[in-house]
Amino acid sequence: MIMDTRPVLLLVDDEPLNLQVLRQILQDEYRLLFAKDGLKALELAAKEIPALILLDVMMPNMSGHEVCRRLKQNPETMRIPVIFVTALAEDVDEAQGFNAGAVDYITKPVSPLVVRARIKTHLTLVSVDELKETRLQIVQRLGMAAEYKDNETGRHVIRMSHYSRIIALGAGFSANYADEILNAAPMHDIGKIGVPDHILKKPGKFTPEEWDIMRRHPQIGADIIGHHPAGLLRMAHLVALTHHEKWNGTGYPYQLEGEDIPIEGRIVAIADVFDALTSERPYKKAWSVDDAVQHLKDESGQHFDPHLIPVFIDHLDEILQIKERWPENIK
Repeated sequence: MIMDTRPVLLLVDDEPLNLQVLRQILQDEYRLLFAKDGLKALELAAKEIPALILLDVMMPNMSGHEVCRRLKQNPETMRIPVIFVTALAEDVDEAQGFNAGAVDYITKPVSPLVVRARIKTHLTLVSVDELKETRLQIVQRLGMAAEYKDNETGRHVIRMSHYSRIIALGAGFSANYADEILNAAPMHDIGKIGVPDHILKKPGKFTPEEWDIMRRHPQIGADIIGHHPAGLLRMAHLVALTHHEKWNGTGYPYQLEGEDIPIEGRIVAIADVFDALTSERPYKKAWSVDDAVQHLKDESGQHFDPHLIPVFIDHLDEILQIKERWPENIK
């Protein structure tokens, strides 16, 4: 049996003739579902999760606008793109449609070329979004994989990633940049995958030879992520490679100094150390917030970027909200 892999579209209109017209236009490229009223449309959308919905506005009992609003309120259907197909052509009608959550607006009588083009455009956008989401999930899960090798927990990754975002915003970076560092920060210790367990999980102090091996994990992490010209993976590469560098040039692996350290590494260093200090581990007690903040102040201009420590302190209330939201729950 050959599987039909064509995208599924849901066509909703109370006029059978209108559904027939759309069927003739789309049946060769898509699998089609049909509904003649809003309730049936909501039922089919929740059951089948179509790739896209073409929705009439003026229908009895439940308007297309109401159907769209309900689709967007349901977590299972909220991401399905909705295109209104309607005879209403005034600007105010279009505005109502977009306010309800639609991604596009096609007026009747429909043009086959326009219908096909609009659908392909929005399905392409959905594919791009899905690709970004998949890539992000891979990055996050690789970050979690590193935690299985360490004595830290997945909640450490969550907290320090959010701390990094708060610092970035406080330092004046854009929301897009801050979101990117939020998503790149979980990869900071991916290189620990390459550190032998007898060193990584050693309860006592490292020997000089063991420290030499441990200090290799930033480069290992950067090698795992690879070189990328731009985007999330480029930032993850920089974070993994440089989050153990120190402002005064005594860090590792390359003893970078001051602003030669990429800003991503400087931000994540603060977030990582603060969370490590204030978290309990099998081998240590948690520091108090006051003691950890004092340590950051003492190391400002030594370990940490002196321009970023005041930013962290200015946003300490937000930091502590994240800490409270994602507690360790160590038993």
